[in-house]
Amino acid sequence: MIVPPSYGSSLMSNDARPEIDTSVPHSARIWDYWLGGKENYPVDREAGDAVLRVLPGIAVSAKQDRAFLGRAVRHVLADGITQFLDLGTGLPTVDNTHEVAQRVDPSARIVYVDNDPLVLLHAQALLRGTPEGACDYVEADIRDTAAVLAEASRTLDFERPIALMLLGVLNHILDDGEAALIVSRIVERLAPGSRLVISHTCDATTDQLDGEAMRRAVRTVMERGGTPICARSPERIEALFAGTRLVDPGVVSCSLWRPDPSPWPEPEVPHYAGVAIVPAA
Repeated sequence: MIVPPSYGSSLMSNDARPEIDTSVPHSARIWDYWLGGKENYPVDREAGDAVLRVLPGIAVSAKQDRAFLGRAVRHVLADGITQFLDLGTGLPTVDNTHEVAQRVDPSARIVYVDNDPLVLLHAQALLRGTPEGACDYVEADIRDTAAVLAEASRTLDFERPIALMLLGVLNHILDDGEAALIVSRIVERLAPGSRLVISHTCDATTDQLDGEAMRRAVRTVMERGGTPICARSPERIEALFAGTRLVDPGVVSCSLWRPDPSPWPEPEVPHYAGVAIVPAA
């Protein structure tokens, strides 16, 4: 597990650029493809298209998850929290956490954490925050919570509330206990009043969602050598919020979490999300 110091706003030399394996699909690049991005390769597009054949609505899920990020960030800011720790950053696209936050409050401070070499290549884009605020990038595996917290503390004040963002990352931790431990180890370091924000691939079966289709989609990616994925039930996703207090409407399809006013109801998607308050010990 390689955990170098935060790159800050420094530029990487060509010699320091990590090699990227383009022979197998990668979840972040597939997600980027579904969002209409350009940071993907033929192998990612092939895997993405294979999933779309099994689960045609997955691209809508990707866009709805991005929209949830924006609403969650603005919700947190409205409660006076201006610090964000974003784990499992993924590839930069439209309306990243720092862009949404600093558009509302230019003094907002954001730390991104990821161990994907392709994300590392784009750290410069992630670090273009406002002069009034701060935006930093830490290369680390989220399982190494001690390293994450140590590096993040260089930019964030852990004596004040922080929004811990875990969007589409815990579904890559296959063991429920390990996923819960990652969350709890970081949450226990957060000041009371902090927020826990999670979105997660869901295998729920309802009138709107086909849980078996999601499971087939997961198998499609993994059989092609892609990043392992675990789609959890709404109950298992809610369990990741243990020790915190969920705000209304709880854990729901991310499209249904406090949607913006619209004359048409948003479609339910197989990606669930919630926001919770970290209580005093």
